[in-house]
Amino acid sequence: MPFISPKFKNIAQFAPILGFFIGLTQSLIYLLLRNNSWSVYASVSICLASGYLITGGLHLDGLMDTFDGIFAGKNKCLKAMKDSQVGAFGVQSLFFITLIQIACLIKVQNQIIMILPICLFWGRFSTLIYIDKFKYITLETKSISHKKYWNGFKKESLVSLIFISIFVIYYLTVNNPVQFIIQKTFLLFIGFFISYLIPKILGSKIGGFTGDACGASVVLVETTMLFIHSVLL
Repeated sequence: MPFISPKFKNIAQFAPILGFFIGLTQSLIYLLLRNNSWSVYASVSICLASGYLITGGLHLDGLMDTFDGIFAGKNKCLKAMKDSQVGAFGVQSLFFITLIQIACLIKVQNQIIMILPICLFWGRFSTLIYIDKFKYITLETKSISHKKYWNGFKKESLVSLIFISIFVIYYLTVNNPVQFIIQKTFLLFIGFFISYLIPKILGSKIGGFTGDACGASVVLVETTMLFIHSVLL
């Protein structure tokens, strides 16, 4: 980015906040298109495509590689994940995840700006848990890992926890119905739970964490949270 030279050191702690603003940008794109007579289907498609453009599709690439690795078995997992060719399970994972996301966004429609940013926040928050709970594994000896600069979950998650606290205070101080506050509180606990559960499953399957697995965690958590919001809506 112009005039910005981000350092790799401790950058992971800002990922959840970045995810929130990416989701906000995607939501605004969707609403702009809908308010200019675009169909919901076209608007949802461009909304998702804009997210892929912003992130470079890195998380989706990680998703496909991770599923290829998991279904290749533990002995061949890392080798399959590093293979430049995408396997059948990787393609299927992308296909199903994309369909689920499209269906959920069609369901939430104009409430997207209240939902998508939060889902992307939890997706990236899950990487903080993943990095903290598992060791870094790789086939490349010179690979750089977030684990090298890790200061512990408490310090690395502080920015995100402050961000969450601001939302909690906002919902409690604004005159919202009790049912609304209960629902948001429930979703808060669900967000923490899903952000913990999915990295735990992936880490156990792979035997640690990799950049690809973190990308898969992001996509799986944000899709799960999007689905939960859609059901509750």
